[in-house]
Amino acid sequence: MKVYSPTSLQEAYEILASTEAKILAGGTDLMVLWNSNVAKLPQVVVDIWRMKMLAQIDDEGEVLRIGARCTYTQIINNPLTKNFAPALVDAARTIGAVQIQNRGTIGGNVVNASPAGDSLPVLVAFDAKVEIGSLRGVRTVALEQFYTGYRKTVLAADEMVTAILLPKQREDEVSKFYKIGTRAAQAISKVVMAARAVLQGGLIAAVGIGVGSVAPTVIRAKATEGVMLGRQIDDELVTAARRTMMNEVKPITDVRSTEFYRRTVSGNLVAKFLREIV
Repeated sequence: MKVYSPTSLQEAYEILASTEAKILAGGTDLMVLWNSNVAKLPQVVVDIWRMKMLAQIDDEGEVLRIGARCTYTQIINNPLTKNFAPALVDAARTIGAVQIQNRGTIGGNVVNASPAGDSLPVLVAFDAKVEIGSLRGVRTVALEQFYTGYRKTVLAADEMVTAILLPKQREDEVSKFYKIGTRAAQAISKVVMAARAVLQGGLIAAVGIGVGSVAPTVIRAKATEGVMLGRQIDDELVTAARRTMMNEVKPITDVRSTEFYRRTVSGNLVAKFLREIV
């Protein structure tokens, strides 16, 4: 196996353009798969850990630019994410143990493309975009459109994710993150949800809901959002939102949970969100 450790984007782009390679960041997913013989060792690896320009969180006005190599620990401790992305901080706290948080990266969570990725519902709920770079240039893709299927993305072989562009939470906005797993810590999500809303005059003026582990990819619950938008929070809305969410998700039964449980919990979580923000 040949391992490259570039320190610049240009160098990384040139390697990706000239050879078929696998990118390694924190290794918290990739190394486990290799060690358990689930995935074969690639012939070429591009280790991006030394690329410090990808490990920064910057305030770019209306959005936070979170480098793909930023760890969960960085996200938890950074004042920008604490102030403008509290739901993402809450999600980062639930991912693995401290050792995983010190090595795991947000870019890895995004590119890994697991529907159970804990940061993904937050990113979807807040209309985040993925910045993608290569020798051919830089492009941005809405996170909703980044996934084409189960563990499949729009990334070409010569491209890499360089940053997440996350709109800041507004001052009049409230957000919540919910993770349901077998245990309270170090568990893969059975259902994971992030929701945000703006209340004006007692009505829901804006809303965004992202849900994971209930479909082949993380989803934006647009039908449920439509039921909620412009409505006053009361028992009638809670019932309607719960019913819509239960119909909107498309979960499966697997080793971690059942289709019925996931569908029921998804409805319960959106009801919980409405009751908490009223």
